[in-house]
Amino acid sequence: MFGSWDGYRHGGRAISAREWLASQGHIVYLPLGHSPDVDLIADTGHELLRVQAKTSTAYRKRRWEVAVCTRGGNRSWNGTVKWFSASRCDRLFVLVGDGRRWFIPAEAVEGGTRLVLGGPKYARFEIDPGRPLPTNGRR
Repeated sequence: MFGSWDGYRHGGRAISAREWLASQGHIVYLPLGHSPDVDLIADTGHELLRVQAKTSTAYRKRRWEVAVCTRGGNRSWNGTVKWFSASRCDRLFVLVGDGRRWFIPAEAVEGGTRLVLGGPKYARFEIDPGRPLPTNGRR
């Protein structure tokens, strides 16, 4: 419906976010060209939400560790880290290795480099699970 499951690790976050947002009755738009802060836009019928999407397969001490900062992507890194900021998006969508997902208001995100999910702190923002990420035999 929204694209191939192949290459899901990177594109999967946006695919999973689009699937979930559409299932909630929202219209989903994708930015054209390079959009460093927003992966998609959701029209809820009442407001437009700028959504940043992240994935993680880092599972430690029964919690998911999710990097929310950007360290250059797949280009050569110039040493500049862009920390997460609620000024650049309205919601953070997170998909982790086992398929669990969260849709977190940006202003509720504490910390600019990483989140730890799966405990009580962000539990109220957990949404229906999606498809798990490929793990390549690791976890």
